Amino acid sequence: MILFTAAAPPFMKNGYVLGCERTRQAMLIDPGDEVDQLLAFAKAERLEIVGIPLTHAHVDHVSGVAQAKRQLSVPIYLHRDDLFLYEQATAIGLKYGLQVETPPPVDVFYDLSPIRFGDYEVRVHHTPGHCPGGVAAAATGRDPGRHVGQRVGGVRTVCDRAESPRCRSSGVGQPGQSGRD
Repeated sequence: MILFTAAAPPFMKNGYVLGCERTRQAMLIDPGDEVDQLLAFAKAERLEIVGIPLTHAHVDHVSGVAQAKRQLSVPIYLHRDDLFLYEQATAIGLKYGLQVETPPPVDVFYDLSPIRFGDYEVRVHHTPGHCPGGVAAAATGRDPGRHVGQRVGGVRTVCDRAESPRCRSSGVGQPGQSGRD
């Protein structure tokens, strides 16, 4: 599995490109202010982005969605419980002194269906707490005997809770955050 991580000011949270080394299909996960770095990596690696899954809709995780959607014309995925945050991203950005382009409409609300790309699939698990519609995204090989991750036989998980403490604190004080994480 191909994994690229990037972060950019002011929040320094991580955005990801997760790709299939064989088919070159990939996902663009949580494109925020680092969207240019993520798109440049995908282009340099000749990856075909086939979806934009969002782990939640805090402004730092959606500030690059409009640009990504405009360039890629692929579906945006979100948990329905975070739609109110997603739709308020521009106004919330202004509270932080940021110009955030209004994100385009969500194409797909998560259900129990896996999101497939190449030889892999992403399954999301609803993990409210950081925000109402937060999800953890676990990517595995579609061949039952083939698993990927940071450890042999592991599963690679992408969400705020899996990031470093520096990144986990990027959502502090954002609307919709419970303060329990």
